[in-house]
Amino acid sequence: MPDVVSGSSVGALVGGCHLAGQLDTLEGWARGLTRLKIVSYLDLRLRNGGGLIGGNRLVAEMRRHLGSTRIEDLPCPFVATATDLLSGHEVWLQRGDLVDALRASISLPGVFPPASADGRWLVDGALVNPVPVSCCRALGAQVVIAVNLAADVPGKARRPGTNLPTAAGFDLTDLLDGRTPDGPAISPMGALAKRIFRRDYDGPSVFGVMVSALGIITDRITRSRLAGEPPDVQVAPRLGHVGLLEFDRADECIREGEAAVERAMPDIVDALAVFGGAPREPHPA
Repeated sequence: MPDVVSGSSVGALVGGCHLAGQLDTLEGWARGLTRLKIVSYLDLRLRNGGGLIGGNRLVAEMRRHLGSTRIEDLPCPFVATATDLLSGHEVWLQRGDLVDALRASISLPGVFPPASADGRWLVDGALVNPVPVSCCRALGAQVVIAVNLAADVPGKARRPGTNLPTAAGFDLTDLLDGRTPDGPAISPMGALAKRIFRRDYDGPSVFGVMVSALGIITDRITRSRLAGEPPDVQVAPRLGHVGLLEFDRADECIREGEAAVERAMPDIVDALAVFGGAPREPHPA
């Protein structure tokens, strides 16, 4: 068990579920996702609400497993980072309802509506601190092992035969038109939804532009923050070929995560030996 856990966006979700004893549940849920199930969670909000997707179905799923767990009751200090939409300040969520904190940290601007907390509107913490090494340092961590999911962003998820980003990793137009690769047909969700997700010209969709732009911003912020606040060890899964909404490829992503840890294991052993007082072990041949 680590002494401190901190995360932004999906990192906060994984870290919070781990400390709440629900990591296996999260893994099972992710491995069971299909493209049809992904769409079932996309409660589109085409009028008001501050985001294309309401997020209520995902929050209900988190609430079903995490209940009313409070951050203070977790077995070690936990920080979910978020961004104050008005001031742009970095916000550390260290107390209160765990699901509410996770909901704020994963609120990707334009995709999910901002979360309201203490009179502030909060969005995804990755906008200001994608890999929150600083949180762990501030809470007294001697050895920081960081997982950087943006390390392999360049060239991310391109539409076959083009230089256009897919954003989702699969064609949402097929789903909106009622064509699904692994389930029954879905009724059309309206002309506006199709305009958001589909391409009727030789260029990316509105959704593709928005998500790809956010990915570029996050990548640049990650590089800058890690240059000034480097972790002792960085675990960098090679996930640049996986699209943002390709949750149906969880098996592949988990395998790559395990491989990334194996690649970083010599550095982890050395860091623990030097800073953590653990005995140094020879690296495997």
